Amino acid sequence: YQVTIQPFDFTFFEELSPPELEQTDPIPTVYQVDADFATMDYSGSGDVIAGVQAVDLLLPPTGGSTSGCDGAFTEFGPGGYGYIVPDPSGPDDFAGFTAGNIALIQRGTCTYALKATNAHAAGAVGVIIFNEGNTEDRIPLMYGTLGGPGIVIPVVSASHALGLELNNLIDGLEMHLMTDTVSVIRSTSNVLAETQGGRDDRVVVVGAHLDTEPVGPGTNDNGSGVATILEIAQQMAVLGIEPRNQVVFAFWGAEESGLLGAEYYVSQLGKRGIKNTALNLNFDMLASHNYALFVYDGDGSATPLSGPTGSANIEDVFLDYFAEQGLVTFPTAFDGRSDYGPFIEVGIPAGGLFSGGDGTKTEEQAAIYGGTAGENYDPYYHTADDTLANINTDSLDAMSDAVAHAVLTFAMTTSAVPGTAKASTKAMEAMEYSGPKTQK
Repeated sequence: YQVTIQPFDFTFFEELSPPELEQTDPIPTVYQVDADFATMDYSGSGDVIAGVQAVDLLLPPTGGSTSGCDGAFTEFGPGGYGYIVPDPSGPDDFAGFTAGNIALIQRGTCTYALKATNAHAAGAVGVIIFNEGNTEDRIPLMYGTLGGPGIVIPVVSASHALGLELNNLIDGLEMHLMTDTVSVIRSTSNVLAETQGGRDDRVVVVGAHLDTEPVGPGTNDNGSGVATILEIAQQMAVLGIEPRNQVVFAFWGAEESGLLGAEYYVSQLGKRGIKNTALNLNFDMLASHNYALFVYDGDGSATPLSGPTGSANIEDVFLDYFAEQGLVTFPTAFDGRSDYGPFIEVGIPAGGLFSGGDGTKTEEQAAIYGGTAGENYDPYYHTADDTLANINTDSLDAMSDAVAHAVLTFAMTTSAVPGTAKASTKAMEAMEYSGPKTQK
């Protein structure tokens, strides 16, 4: 193989210890993380006790709250996702804000990042952004992101109920707010191994991600995918297989930070490289403890979204293989949570396998595969217990054989896997917002 290291920078965020939020006056109250409040991604660190000041709240909520959007900065760019730039001449939600207070801000209109930036510019030592409350989905605790490093004060999200509670006590309200985080720009890389031969206008990209959540070793997520494609690459070399189509074994960096390795790879292809990429095979979690055998639904026949043209052909290769083995499979959706996302976005056909993560195993699946109905497919997903002791070797055995079959099928095929257009606008909108964190 021709092996290259593809470096890139990315935004990294980690909570080093659980956050704290409590009312110290007038009614001492400790609030519960992940029930009442949560740290926003890319929050700064801090430990403060301060008064709380409401910022231009729209209560009762009718929609369209601009709380915290007007201040020293403004957003510039399509849909409010461009740049935050100085705006000293505009209206100011923070006129009269007392420096040294914690800002209580309502969700709505602009990004959380702009709200927090304006609050910091006004002298806030912390920010609480509570859900807007105008619709059912804007009442619970939301999990949000500030989009990247740069904000140095603690910023947490809160449920609408907590926001109302704090606003009702606002005169004389004092709170303790603590976050302990790392929010920085870091460097990492993709590792790419290309076969020496094969058609370079019909490239098969076989991917699995190298990184894991900081909390644990990630033996299933995604050691199982990495080990599988590494073994296939080694066996192709040992057996002297000369593919008709060039194969790139891609070991992605920074998947857990937002599919950033695959996104960077695709961004470097250019129009010619995109056209010459026949398909992407994605293998992210193949040995889940309480597994089921899932195949990505390329044609969208069982899930809301289909992949680009050609994705159905990839799905059929897997389905035919499992049927020949007498193994039952279930469809899984292109929901934007793994490294196929950047390929689909530019119209490259994609497919792959998945043994389940934080979804719940059904009675039917337990009857087929064993395991426990009503529990997550991987009870150890994103935990310190995602170790070698907790992988399922039956799942890995079945899945890895199917991976090898598909890689060799597409490496040796003389047929094209057509990818003629980008995914639909509807599909890409769904992919953009399918992650666990909202930006506004």
